[in-house]
Amino acid sequence: MVGLQILERKRQVSVQLVQAFKGLPVANISDCMARMSAAGPRLRPMHKSGPLAGPALTVKCRPGDNLMIHKALTMAKAGDVIVVDAGGDLTNSLFGEIMVATAVKIGVAGVVLNGAVRDSEEIGQGSFPLYAAGVTHRGPYKDGPGEINVSVSIDGMVIQPGDLVVGDADGLLCVPIDDAESVLAATHQKMEAEKKMLADIAAGTLDTAWIDATLKRIGCNTEPR
Repeated sequence: MVGLQILERKRQVSVQLVQAFKGLPVANISDCMARMSAAGPRLRPMHKSGPLAGPALTVKCRPGDNLMIHKALTMAKAGDVIVVDAGGDLTNSLFGEIMVATAVKIGVAGVVLNGAVRDSEEIGQGSFPLYAAGVTHRGPYKDGPGEINVSVSIDGMVIQPGDLVVGDADGLLCVPIDDAESVLAATHQKMEAEKKMLADIAAGTLDTAWIDATLKRIGCNTEPR
């Protein structure tokens, strides 16, 4: 039944690609995806520090209810990222210290929650990657409905089960399975280009001609009047 179902994840990004992406700047990955995908600025890291990378185990919840998140924790494998579409509602927290301890014990790589958490001080002192849209002390309901391993969307960013989810201090990004290898190659190229730019800045040789060229193209004067 749509809205109340648990499905099997058919495929997922490889362990090798997960490791290759882990720690790469999410901003650079995003640039190599034409800056067209993002999980929204509200989703911020609640943990102290550390990157996130892993295949998505997706969960769709009724706002304020975390029954299916608990079920997902019983299904998760080491290295999975539990990605929860809870509609962005912040009325009730859907994840807290006890659930973090459970996830850590399993070996879950992290949690992405388009909703609220509680026990934020304890979570904030730890290194378990947890991204959420807000904090509230008020706890969840556990009645359902919900879905597991279905397509979910967070602020327009679609995540399919098994897609690569990456995160750092700048935020979160989903890289579709079929695009992961090409995005990885493009990201390394961009990082090399940025290294050269930084070297040029240090040497005082950075080429800024593009600025005036762009101003001329859009019809703006390049010298003060």
